Amino acid sequence: MKYRYLGNSGLKITEMVYGNWLTHGSQVENEQAKACVRAALDAGITSFDTADVYANTAAETVLGEALAGERRESLEVFTKVYWPTGPKGPNDCGLSRKHIMESINGSLTRLGTDYVDLYQAHRYDVETPLEETMQAFADVVRQGKALYIGVSEWTADQIRAGHALAADLGVQLISSQPQYSMLWRVIEGEVVPACAELGVSQIVWSPVAQGVLTGKYVPGQPLPEGSRATDTKGGATMIKRFMNDDVLGRVQALAPIAADLGLSMAQLAVAWVLQNANVAAAIIGASRPEQVAENVKASGVELSAEVMDAVDAALGDVVVRDPAMTARNAPTARPV
Repeated sequence: MKYRYLGNSGLKITEMVYGNWLTHGSQVENEQAKACVRAALDAGITSFDTADVYANTAAETVLGEALAGERRESLEVFTKVYWPTGPKGPNDCGLSRKHIMESINGSLTRLGTDYVDLYQAHRYDVETPLEETMQAFADVVRQGKALYIGVSEWTADQIRAGHALAADLGVQLISSQPQYSMLWRVIEGEVVPACAELGVSQIVWSPVAQGVLTGKYVPGQPLPEGSRATDTKGGATMIKRFMNDDVLGRVQALAPIAADLGLSMAQLAVAWVLQNANVAAAIIGASRPEQVAENVKASGVELSAEVMDAVDAALGDVVVRDPAMTARNAPTARPV
């Protein structure tokens, strides 16, 4: 397993991060979830990503239990704050000082640790002054409850503003966590150039496009039983934008490219995002331990310019590149 520096910092993380969105505490039984974490550790992954909102806080608890007994200093644990948690009262979401301070304490309790390595703003809060948010994050760092801060799905302008305030407050904003894959490249036009300039890295989620880039969804064929596309707890909604015959047909054209490289289609997809110099890590999830062992084989794979061009030719115009999609998909108000 390869390590990369996260942003302009001395922190190294594994280039594959194990994430438990949509699995721990909801889709996957706890013992199976813990087996997946064990598989990640066995494969050399030491970086783990979660969020308080995942399974309404249950995912953090499961991850904490799964990592119990491990040497804390040998792990990099990330979590996030913004979305509603608990009873979803008026202050149970957003990036107000109140919610941030209460949320970090809850996350640390559930994770069974005194600090997280990275604390991330899960979305931009349009209802809280950015100065208030960044001051609260800075205080979390000064209290020793987080070592670094990051953001998720912020626009380039929001990242610039947040980074400037963080610098003024003497704390390091070093990461951005956006969706990024062969099919979803909206960060390339604005977010990546801004982050490269600022010394901020990407930790990308959904590098396999919620499973679409594995090739298991075939045009005209029934959906595989138990797949993300059949999940009624949120997975099917997230994957819907890719579930049309044009996209699925183009994805099938990636199969010979992967085969020529001796890779699975999933491994090719993960390796592809890691070719971007601004990407520090790709988040992988799993519902079975063997999926972890399979995906980590993409670590260290280098793709030639010819292979990158072949991927572009295979996917053609189904790739989403519009940088405005980051803002378009962002909350326009707090959810509660």
